[in-house]
Amino acid sequence: MGLRPLPGLTGLGSGAMQAVRRSRGAARAGADGAADVLQPLVVVGRGLRRLAYDGRAWWEAAPQERRGPVGALVFVGVLGVYLLPYGPALAVGALLVVAGWKGRGGGVAEAPAETGPGPEELARLQSLYEALVPCFARADEPGEEPLYAHDGTYERSFEEFSFTGEGRVERLLLRYPAHFADCDAEQRQRVERVLDAKAGRGREYRFGWDEERNRLELSVLPPLPADVVAQPFVTSPGETVLGFTDEGAVPRTLPVTDGWGSRDVPPVVWRTGPRSTEPHLLVLGNPGSGASTLLRSVAVQALRHGDVLVVEGGGAGEFAFLTGRPGVPAVESSVVGALAALEWVVHETERRLLTGHRARQAGDPVPADVRRPLWVVVDRPALLSHLARAEGRRDPQELLEVPLRHGRAAHVTVVVAEQFEGAQALAQAVRAYTRARVVLGPESADQVRAVLGEGPAAAPAPQPPRGRGYARLGGGPVLRLQVPATPDPHDEETDEAQRQAVLALLPERGRPAGAARAAAQAAGPPPAGPVAAGR
Repeated sequence: MGLRPLPGLTGLGSGAMQAVRRSRGAARAGADGAADVLQPLVVVGRGLRRLAYDGRAWWEAAPQERRGPVGALVFVGVLGVYLLPYGPALAVGALLVVAGWKGRGGGVAEAPAETGPGPEELARLQSLYEALVPCFARADEPGEEPLYAHDGTYERSFEEFSFTGEGRVERLLLRYPAHFADCDAEQRQRVERVLDAKAGRGREYRFGWDEERNRLELSVLPPLPADVVAQPFVTSPGETVLGFTDEGAVPRTLPVTDGWGSRDVPPVVWRTGPRSTEPHLLVLGNPGSGASTLLRSVAVQALRHGDVLVVEGGGAGEFAFLTGRPGVPAVESSVVGALAALEWVVHETERRLLTGHRARQAGDPVPADVRRPLWVVVDRPALLSHLARAEGRRDPQELLEVPLRHGRAAHVTVVVAEQFEGAQALAQAVRAYTRARVVLGPESADQVRAVLGEGPAAAPAPQPPRGRGYARLGGGPVLRLQVPATPDPHDEETDEAQRQAVLALLPERGRPAGAARAAAQAAGPPPAGPVAAGR
């Protein structure tokens, strides 16, 4: 059965059909012309809709405390534009230009594609929230909807968050209830341990506690530069670079040369001398953590402007490369030699004090040999004390009390390094007068707090590289630290580039001390080349 023709068209003649076709063509041509004329208005309208969508999305995602200031700022801006001559006209013109730029390009979709967290990220946020419920929830918490409850969701307390490309938490800003004891170190450490475990191990996190606003911010820390080798750092006399830390943690940077060129890095600078509030340094760490590396770095830097006496309790010969160098009175590793060297330090400290006192009484300047810094570097004194007691000799740590007590006035600086297993055997004078302290190695937050007096703001890395730890100078903040690679140049396993970098900083044997210091100050940075972290 064939299809019937549409009524109303079958009865038309050929002339009528041509007239209909002409009218349809004219209508299409008119519509195309109108579309061309109205195209700018369509683009501007599309841009205005997109701007409105973006503004609404930002307003909904912004926290409450940001909406008020932004609204006030917008009101002030609108009022200022209204009061300016031709202000409203210029504002409308600028808005039309921005809308035209925003609405360029075709497409019917007025809203951008959704870029929020996916199902896996949402599940990770909910898991974090549920893990924090036992830390923050309280049965008698006032309010109908507490921030943390067993049947709650993360939207109640997580204000801002972001993820890495692998779907791991990169930053998280959360609210916690006002009743939480954020002044208690144990309670804060409990929360930090939970976040460290749930956000993903193997990374270092910084925890920023805002007690005034009841906010906690978790952020992933970038790795510290572990490829910086020993070199002549740009410092003033009395300044020693202990290592390098995070950007923004200190108010200065230093130019350094690594295997890929020059760059500026933030240093941890320790200031010594008569005006220093932290004239002596204590370094604690486990075997292989880099304590001897830090002592070698300090000794090499101290030779630029002073004399260095080394007492090595371990007996491994890691400071033998300093023997016979100008500005190095002695490098001792035996009990007898250590006692003799430290007794000389006691007499030298007393001589400096008496000479300086007489010069000031007479109104004369202090002699140069008194003002020249003397550094006493002691590695593993607890082992030396044990050997001295076994031989029935005097404890070498007793001889450190005089330079520790009066070293600041006599320009004598004491640097002590010990392992954690021998920390209990340190003398009371060593503990009392070493206010600049460094902890190296994968230590727990409790160990760091016991040594530095304050816990770190960042969770310790589970397997840090050699020379990684924390430093605190007196009552200052706890800083992450990476010690510059300063290996023993006599070690056969030392990288050749690092060996040459350390040897270039040492004064040559047999040269006068003044000429050696001038050569060390004039020495340039080590040759560029790929280097590994030092021993």
